[in-house]
Amino acid sequence: MLPKNLMHSLLSGDYPRSKPLAIALAVILVSLAFAPFLFPGSQPLNVAAKICVFIILVASYDLLLGYTGIVSFAHTMFFGIGGYGVAIAMYSFNPGWAALGGGIAVALVLSMLLALVIGLFSLRVRAIFFAMITLAVASAFAILASQLSDLTGGEDGRSYRIPELLRPSFRLFDEKILDVTINGKILSYYLIFFAALVLFLLALRVVNSPFGRVLQAIRENDFRAEALGYRVVLYRSIANCLSAGMATLAGVLMALWLRYTGPDTTLSFAIMIDILLMVVIGGMGTLYGAVLGATIFILAQNYLQVLMGELSDALAAAGIPVLPLLFQADRWLLWLGILFVLSVYFFPAGIVGKLRQLRA
Repeated sequence: MLPKNLMHSLLSGDYPRSKPLAIALAVILVSLAFAPFLFPGSQPLNVAAKICVFIILVASYDLLLGYTGIVSFAHTMFFGIGGYGVAIAMYSFNPGWAALGGGIAVALVLSMLLALVIGLFSLRVRAIFFAMITLAVASAFAILASQLSDLTGGEDGRSYRIPELLRPSFRLFDEKILDVTINGKILSYYLIFFAALVLFLLALRVVNSPFGRVLQAIRENDFRAEALGYRVVLYRSIANCLSAGMATLAGVLMALWLRYTGPDTTLSFAIMIDILLMVVIGGMGTLYGAVLGATIFILAQNYLQVLMGELSDALAAAGIPVLPLLFQADRWLLWLGILFVLSVYFFPAGIVGKLRQLRA
């Protein structure tokens, strides 16, 4: 167990407010921390890595939507900038740590400058206009990435090598540990896991700081916050930059894991829809909701289809009419949508909001 003062410092005093929520978060943390040993195989490890990346991506968006009250559709653009920053650096130069660091630095600077410019010029208008502006900018960036094929690979994207330490062929130890070979793929996973953990804790620090309290005051009533002397546009612009930086680093982690970057993996509007669903499922205005929302959604995305196929086969074998057709594996997205609608109806504040109502 960590000392109480250390735990308080790590979580910035923002403890889970119910015992069920704390247990759920602990189970997710332990499962992700020991995923290579608890869930052997390439698919479970890929799912765990994707959960880590999307926890940061969803948390960064919730910093914008849940804590500041800003609706943006440009989040996948910043996610893509991080991915393409790594891809271009690794493809164009020697795939070492220096090139990786340079690609990350350029991607971060570009993302935060874009976020600052977008924020300063459009956050003075109404929220709906800001959402429309970000949608237009994100669409333009996606078109630009597709057309600059010499640099980005166009629609085909870029495959590239990464530093040798992170390659599957690398072996850290000759002997297996708990029947698992510690190779570059495992090291890549733990790089993603610990980077995601640090970024999440930093996000907790931000939202529980005086700056975070001002953001929440602006979300509740921006006119009152401005009357109290707070520069609303400046605070919103800073929040937009922080959110963009986190999304960019999430794109970097995804690029390192996939060793491929293309429009479908980073810039697709379907990813933006997924982010919105994860935020709503977990609950807006709580970073712990990003953890639950990303975990539930990605597990359903990867395993619900398989479970429905097995259920359909079992119902058909039992001779039950109609139901085998309703639960066919191809209809997993329909049922995921139904589950989403029900979750919004019964838990309008998200899963975290419901867990907070339960007493320890």
